[in-house]
Amino acid sequence: MRTLVDIPDEDIEKLDALASKAKRSRASAIREAVKLYLVQNNSNDWIERGYGYWADREDIKDGLEYQLAIREDRTPYEDL
Repeated sequence: MRTLVDIPDEDIEKLDALASKAKRSRASAIREAVKLYLVQNNSNDWIERGYGYWADREDIKDGLEYQLAIREDRTPYEDL
């Protein structure tokens, strides 16, 4: 799909320099930038955003041990 976008001349000059350095077209550089923007702003990246969230917690040494401990009181799936 083609689109028309207003980009300041200063940004175009920088974009052209980067594209030339990478031996690619301006359009290719813009497509990559759009793809990168979409990946970085994807609302489904909750796993990556949450990774390491509890890393500084000293009361939880091992994540697996913690999960097993909080599930101890549950009825096993086989017994349902």
